[in-house]
Amino acid sequence: MHKKYLGPLIVSILLVAAGITIVTMIYNTWRSNPISVNNPGINMVESNTRNLDLKSIIHNAEKSVVQIEGKTEQKTITGSGFLFNEKGDIITNAHVVKDADVIDVRTTDGRVYPAAIVGTGKDTDIAVIRVQQLANQNSLTIENDTKAEIGDAVIALGSPHGFQNTVTLGIISGTERNFTVDGFNYENVYQISAQITEGNSGGPLINRETGNVIGINSVGTDDGTIGFSIPADEIYDQVTTWSKKAQNDQLVYKNADEITTTDNTDQLIEDAEYVADYFFESISIRDYVGAYTLLGSPMQSSRSYSEFREDYIHFKNLEYSGLSSTVTDEKQVKTSVTVTTEIKSSDKKKTSKEKITYKLTIGHENDQLKILDIKKS
Repeated sequence: MHKKYLGPLIVSILLVAAGITIVTMIYNTWRSNPISVNNPGINMVESNTRNLDLKSIIHNAEKSVVQIEGKTEQKTITGSGFLFNEKGDIITNAHVVKDADVIDVRTTDGRVYPAAIVGTGKDTDIAVIRVQQLANQNSLTIENDTKAEIGDAVIALGSPHGFQNTVTLGIISGTERNFTVDGFNYENVYQISAQITEGNSGGPLINRETGNVIGINSVGTDDGTIGFSIPADEIYDQVTTWSKKAQNDQLVYKNADEITTTDNTDQLIEDAEYVADYFFESISIRDYVGAYTLLGSPMQSSRSYSEFREDYIHFKNLEYSGLSSTVTDEKQVKTSVTVTTEIKSSDKKKTSKEKITYKLTIGHENDQLKILDIKKS
């Protein structure tokens, strides 16, 4: 080979060798070091049930709690219950429904439906009833694998003395209590400081931390200072077995297709004020979807959900009081409510406190109480 080509050839060989050496070193270094990925769009989400808002827990639970009336020719027993599955099945106490000729279930929006017995306990004060029209409605989650402990915070919901969806707070003050009342054996039940009185029977006992059902409120002392609740985990298998076996065509209803509404003025006002209360409670915790569903179809047709939401999204620390209602000749309820709230300006830089009077017209639409009109001043 000519000498003038020898020099460039040697340089080329050296450069190639150096390149191979450098690439090998980089590869070995890359393999030995872990790769750290920092993606701000991906974060570990931790569920912290301890921070569940009390108001939200109660608000969501109320959607599933019902008032139950077990009627005979001689008397009416009032109790409570709650939806626990998609079939429209409701857990309550056996003593509320076992002797009833007719069972009526009143929902939070004032509707009354006939119910059929799915199963009742002979020794255990537990029953399941079914309302076909409540299938696929909001239901509560049962904690069937946990035991409450003394000191755990709890929420009891029910309809004491006919006052629907009354809430009492307390703690588990004792466990494994055993006694007998009216032929029912109560074994390993929770003793709670939340009051259980007439009408509370069958309502849910809710874990304050999780918002799930841990017991079925059943009996209380005469002075109302101590209540007892059957642990949900001890009856879960039984109620789910009853539910699975029950077929709709085998159940006996007073009138399965009939939806009744009350003509009683006092009851109509009570139901309407509950709808108004639930509406403003939904706004206060920013459940705008829940509030919007309470509007009648003409209101929803004239105002989209996004427009409705804009009416209230700037409200902060909303409080309401002074519910006052009258019934019209058309069986509609005119309800006045005073709302105090802080309203943010459009630029969110300023907040002003305002007092607003709302006048709601509430009436039946397709056998369901709805807000038919809202005016404010």
